[in-house]
Amino acid sequence: MATSHLLAAAASTAFRPPLLGGLRSPPPSSLRLNRRRHFQVVRAAETDKDTKPSAPEKAPAGGSSFNQLLGIKGAKQESDIWKIRLQLTKPVTWPPLVWGVLCGAAASGNFHWTVEDVAKSIVCMIMSGPCLTGYTQTINDWYDRDIDAINEPYRPIPSGAISENEVITQIWVLLLAGLGLGALLDVWAGHDFPIIFYLACGGSLLSYIYSAPPLKLKQNGWIGNFALGASYIGLPWWAGQALFGTLTPDIVILTSLYSIAGLGIAIVNDFKSVEGDRALGLQSLPVAFGMETAKWICVGAIDITQLSVAGYLWITGKPYYALALLGLTIPQVVFQVQYFLKDPVKYDVKYQASAQPFFVLGLLVTALATSH
Repeated sequence: MATSHLLAAAASTAFRPPLLGGLRSPPPSSLRLNRRRHFQVVRAAETDKDTKPSAPEKAPAGGSSFNQLLGIKGAKQESDIWKIRLQLTKPVTWPPLVWGVLCGAAASGNFHWTVEDVAKSIVCMIMSGPCLTGYTQTINDWYDRDIDAINEPYRPIPSGAISENEVITQIWVLLLAGLGLGALLDVWAGHDFPIIFYLACGGSLLSYIYSAPPLKLKQNGWIGNFALGASYIGLPWWAGQALFGTLTPDIVILTSLYSIAGLGIAIVNDFKSVEGDRALGLQSLPVAFGMETAKWICVGAIDITQLSVAGYLWITGKPYYALALLGLTIPQVVFQVQYFLKDPVKYDVKYQASAQPFFVLGLLVTALATSH
């Protein structure tokens, strides 16, 4: 990835533009960051007398190098700075954004398998995935360093495996690269109004206020998870559709509905952070409602949304697409019962790996339905 080569330059302490100026502030007292790259966790101080870190100070034995590169649980501890940088961007989270661009292009009805159209879509996918999703994940890890010090103190930032300057530089390089690609796509598509650039700006701002104080939307389980769902489904879809066509009211309705499903998908990741969220006063849905109720809110948001979209397709005269979407929803329900509802923490990876492919195929079915 071209962006990764831009990170080769050493971080400059003078490069502190004002938008993210708050990033420079020292870590909260609950976390002592070691700024030297190869040191282990010093300690995650207790944030409350009744709450103590229960996670081990070292990564679980037998961690996977593959998991490390994907940025998921069970990762091997790594000292290579470029592998650490990649881990912070969580490549495992890129595919939904890439798929959203593909769905938007399909929904436009104007995508053709020409070299130019394929090149445009690839650039849009790089903007949405590695650049802006990488930016989102890195800035989220930065502001979650105190939570990670409780839940996963061996992660790159709380462990001191990557320095403050290196993290801040990565955030800015990925952000500016994403915005630059958005502007390039507008010029390439011949837009009079730079809609893709503004979508990229809006998504970047949403990502910032999701993670950063004073708003920190993720503190509210409903607002934060809906914002996350919109970022992962609505915005990349809109970018892909705007690149090859125009946004229409039915697309706005359908992607808004799918953002509710995205809320449910976002909740899946909250279960593993319950201890840290509770200690720091974050009202994620598992904290606010309890694990059992939050499980049903999660699956309800996903399933009811897809059934609603299938109903919408049916009443708008597209019964075959509606039946196809319904058929893709059934195996998701099966995997929810088999994995997620049994233990959302233990089986989170298995559940997402087995159920989410059917969900994203449903997105494509909906996109194709709107293009005809």
